[in-house]
Amino acid sequence: MSDDALLAGMATGDADAMATFVRRHQARVYGLALSVVGVPAVAEEVAQETFVRAWRHAGNYDPRRARATTWLLTIARNAAIDVTRVRRELAVEPVVIAEMMIAPDSDHDRVEDCDRITAALQALPREQATAVMLSVHFGLTAQEISQRQQIPLGTAKTRIRTGLSRLRTMLEVSHG
Repeated sequence: MSDDALLAGMATGDADAMATFVRRHQARVYGLALSVVGVPAVAEEVAQETFVRAWRHAGNYDPRRARATTWLLTIARNAAIDVTRVRRELAVEPVVIAEMMIAPDSDHDRVEDCDRITAALQALPREQATAVMLSVHFGLTAQEISQRQQIPLGTAKTRIRTGLSRLRTMLEVSHG
């Protein structure tokens, strides 16, 4: 089946046409996304978003304006650029900011709750505190933390889970 026929089927809601289209193009879409965003987990999300957009807008595809692959890769490029823009809003590398926030000399002018949280974070081992900050404050996934810190995924998950558990215990004790 041609890509044009698959897109026509997708426009009518044909899930089989969509599955065939995804299988046919997933490697190229992922590769393009990875070349733009540079992080495999984020590239996977971009690829998924690309196919969601293609499904949603298949009825707008016009084979006279571009080949199906060109149309699809344009969607992928735009989705990757959108993600890159959002991620760039973090002006400084999140690991650096997280470590600055838990540094002992950074707690001047904070309100009482912030002081308690900062003290609790500082009481954690640095690796756990950094993982918690990256996860909670910056919204990074364990996969992204693993990649940024060049540690195994399981280690990133353990640092987040253990750090949050210890933090919760410390804050309950100091508040209760």
